[in-house]
Amino acid sequence: MAYVSLALLLLLCSCHSFVAHAGDEQSYKVLDLNPRVVCSERNGDSSGGGGTTLTLNHRYGPCSPVPSEKRPISDEELLRRDQLRAEYIRRKLSRSNGTAGEDGGQQSKVTVPTTLGTSLDTLEYVISVGLGSPAVKQMMCIDTGSDVSWVQCKPCPIPPCHAAGSLFDPAASSTYAAFNCSAAACKQLGKHANGCDSKSQCQYIVRYGDDSNTTGTYGSDKLTLSASDVVEGFQFGCSHAELGTGMNDKIDGLMGLGGGAQSLVSQTAANYGKSFSYCLPPTAASSGFLTLGARSSGGGGNGTSQFVTTPMLRVKESPTFYFAALKDIAVGGKKLGLPPSVFSAGSLMDSGTIITRLPPTAYSALSSAFQAGMKQYKKAQPSSIFDTCFDFTGLDKITIPAVALVFSGGAVVDLDAHGILHRSCLAFAPNADEKTFSTIGNVQQRTFEVLYDVGSSVFGFRAGAC
Repeated sequence: MAYVSLALLLLLCSCHSFVAHAGDEQSYKVLDLNPRVVCSERNGDSSGGGGTTLTLNHRYGPCSPVPSEKRPISDEELLRRDQLRAEYIRRKLSRSNGTAGEDGGQQSKVTVPTTLGTSLDTLEYVISVGLGSPAVKQMMCIDTGSDVSWVQCKPCPIPPCHAAGSLFDPAASSTYAAFNCSAAACKQLGKHANGCDSKSQCQYIVRYGDDSNTTGTYGSDKLTLSASDVVEGFQFGCSHAELGTGMNDKIDGLMGLGGGAQSLVSQTAANYGKSFSYCLPPTAASSGFLTLGARSSGGGGNGTSQFVTTPMLRVKESPTFYFAALKDIAVGGKKLGLPPSVFSAGSLMDSGTIITRLPPTAYSALSSAFQAGMKQYKKAQPSSIFDTCFDFTGLDKITIPAVALVFSGGAVVDLDAHGILHRSCLAFAPNADEKTFSTIGNVQQRTFEVLYDVGSSVFGFRAGAC
């Protein structure tokens, strides 16, 4: 496993030469501003072989299995919360890496949400699984930035509860077992351990912000992924936390896909290997997939040769997170020619962050080059965290410059048109300083099968997968 300190991420990748050229990509893309609705059980083609594939949908939109079709907050509020997530991860990594960061290791001045529901609202993609015996359908958000999985359970002492379907009742499952405080699984929780209850049952806690957390009993049960794929003894938290009074936050729980011991990926390594992939649909009006047991990126069979790959890097003190080394950006088929020092802090690949964050130098160069290719459109006022916006009033389709992310090892990821703009703005934002790591958000990952070959420490990207 390639565990390194955050400061050495770029240094360890400097030995990889480029074997592909951004200049080979098309210079412009056409974006349909009014996409048609295409919902299916599995819209797309996973390259996985020998694993199991689940349908993945945007939690708000016509394809969502969740009852509510409209996000209960404004787009501006969503982006504000996305910024809070990015800030929280930055602080968490700064502390675990033994560095104080710009705030000296103290609590950031930014206001962190005080309820779990609001801090989870940036998680946009859901899967449907069965839990228990008999299996109870659960709609769960996926998050590569979390390890501990959890669902809302009975009893729910502080109404209202916000589950999409039925609250999971551990007493109604013949295969549920709470862990004793002396169990190895309880001790393995580490910082997520929260003592014992009066029955000596293991209690867990996961904090998503300074006052935001989920707490309850840590136990195990049967996890049904499909009719033929069942995970025995799946470890998860039974949450009794309030998820945000007044929020129409219809989810049953969270499925952790991080790199820690408690994540679904680690728990199912014997079943599927330490490898998974997902394809995030281009819009909320279509479906994607999540595959456990995706083939190794180096395989070559069943479509895996279509992946472009780059090394996966890990921070030993924070094994949850997956890093890559971004080297440059191309706009309109031309590399910006950014110096290696710009991306020296590495780049976090995250399914739960919406907008990609870049060092200010890189963002400024990207914004300038993109605007130069958008002169045919009227500029619009900045919006929320965005300062590169345009007026597309009355248009059904637009032509925009291609944007490609150039990673170590030669991987050139030519973004889909839906991965370049958010609404009418360039879907990138600058970090507060040059020293903070970049974050590759889920907008930029759209339509790619993003392969996390954790066992081989490799990322793979396959274009047009969903």
